[in-house]
Order: sequence, then structure tokens, then C-alpha cells
Amino acid sequence: MKLKICGMKYNPLEVAALQPDYLGFIFYDKSPRNIDVIIPSLPLNIKKVGVFVNATAEEILQKVAKYGLNMVQLHGQENPELCLHLKNLTIGVIKVFGVDENFDFCTLEPYESSCDYYLFDTKGKLPGGNGYTFDWEVLEDYPSDKPYFLSGGIGMENIDEILTFLYRPESKYCHALDVNSRFETKPGLKNITKIKEFKKRIENELSR
Repeated sequence: MKLKICGMKYNPLEVAALQPDYLGFIFYDKSPRNIDVIIPSLPLNIKKVGVFVNATAEEILQKVAKYGLNMVQLHGQENPELCLHLKNLTIGVIKVFGVDENFDFCTLEPYESSCDYYLFDTKGKLPGGNGYTFDWEVLEDYPSDKPYFLSGGIGMENIDEILTFLYRPESKYCHALDVNSRFETKPGLKNITKIKEFKKRIENELSR
């Protein structure tokens, strides 16, 4: 099980020292976690993910080049053609879908060949960062074998539910857990102690 820590802004080197698999940097000016500074050099084994909302291909590619991004995470209404264009440039593509109890998995079909991963987040008023979970049981109906990131309000307070989910059949294609606001002292400033404890508990449980 991989770990992605998103919404990085103020202390990426401290977080990188914990060896997550992915660090997410938000390029969306309406977000308090919007990146407007240079990203420091990170270990090569940690993938840098740029998070975008309805940006153009030109805007995305400019940020990929400037910040050395390995992957992009698309949180808006990006179409399959844009996703495929980026993927064909050997940029890893994560397409995000907001999920609630009425989510129609047929929505995924046009993206099956145009992205590398899906990310399932809680459907809310914001294009991410709503801070609460959706009912993971809806993933029982997941029709694809494409690996996905699980996001939306994941924190220490629901770690038992997370571990239960990870042993259920619907987690078969869950590639990574994506955490953000529940591990912050303020937007963009991560709580190192909480992340370290979370990572340790997940790793210890899954290594049994």
C-alpha cells in the first residue's frame, strides 16, 4: 500500500524524510495550499505530483517543466483527450472523481485508456480538500482493474476503518492512500508526528 501526502507547501523536506511514495503540490490559485514557491530537491524515489483544476495543457506542461513533476492529478472536468495527450508525453496521469452514494461508475469508461490511475475523493462543494470521507462500500461496484488512490478525509481518527477496508475485496485495486487536511496544523503545514504514526500503523498492520 502506497502513501501520498497532498497539499504540500511549508515543510516538504520534513515530510519527505518520512519516505512517502508521493508528494502532492497544488497549482490552483483558489486553494490555500497553492504553491507559489520553488519546490526543494526531493529524493528520487518520491514522485512529485502536480494537482490541477481545469488547467489547459499548456499551463500543466509549463508547471511540469518548471517544477520537475513526475505526475499530474486532474481534479476538474478534464476530458479524456487532455488526459491522453499528457499520458502520451510520458507524464503519469491521475484522474480524480468525486464520489457519493449515487456515483455512476460508467463515468470512468471514457478514461480507461487515457489515464494511469483514478483517484476517488469525497464529492463536495470544493474540487478536493472537503475533509470528510465517502462511504467506501460503493467501491464494491468498481468495474475496472485500473489501480486507484483513495482520498477524502483520511486521518488518524478513522484508521481502524481504513484497515478494515484494506482487507475487503473492494480494496483489491487500491494502490495508495491519499492524505491531506487531517494531518495539518494549518493549510499546507503538515504535522510530522501524526504522519509518522499513521504510516507506521498502516505498515505494521499490513506486514503481519
